[in-house]
Amino acid sequence: MTEPLPHLPVSQERDPLDGLMELIPTPDDPPRLRADAARNRTRLLEVAARLAGECGAANLTMDGVATAAEVGKGTVFRRFGDRTGLLIALLDHHERELQSAFLAGPPPLGPDAPPTERLKAFGAAVVRHDHAHRDLYLAARADASRHHTSPATLLRLSHICMLLRRAGARGDIELLAQTLLGYLDITLVDHLMSRRGMTLERLEAGWSDLVGRLVAVE
Repeated sequence: MTEPLPHLPVSQERDPLDGLMELIPTPDDPPRLRADAARNRTRLLEVAARLAGECGAANLTMDGVATAAEVGKGTVFRRFGDRTGLLIALLDHHERELQSAFLAGPPPLGPDAPPTERLKAFGAAVVRHDHAHRDLYLAARADASRHHTSPATLLRLSHICMLLRRAGARGDIELLAQTLLGYLDITLVDHLMSRRGMTLERLEAGWSDLVGRLVAVE
């Protein structure tokens, strides 16, 4: 966690039909942390990342982070709210890398590719990305009530909505997008791989087949 977070580009795609960002709440930007507070937050994240790597994200606790960082537990709670908030903060760096790729990266994932190809590439990228960081994602999903309203999930949902519309899919676009998003759920992917013995390649092929059934022929 010592490398700086990559800058998240603003999507240049604007389509009057898709309302790309309308599903994402846009509260006022929070005030910037003071320099010392920002340094303390970064240090706590570095400690948390080290502990997660040593003992597994499922065993990460606020007490453990406070002890390892030699601060009071209240300091950790003030910075992150609760354990789920801490896990989400740890995932932020990985999420920004993925978001940068599908918002402004090269084709077929980025903007310079047909929407159907982008949608197929998006699912494959998410499956591999989340699987690579599955310990953190699975631990963060312990609070399922917050998953569907997290900014990262809403961005994924709105991106799928946009691509479905551009690819000519018919029907209730948001419900179709929710269905596709469910396919990418890390708890389902982990179950299919660890309990059912499926491979990433099989899951990617299944995603591509599902997308092909939902969108119009280009």
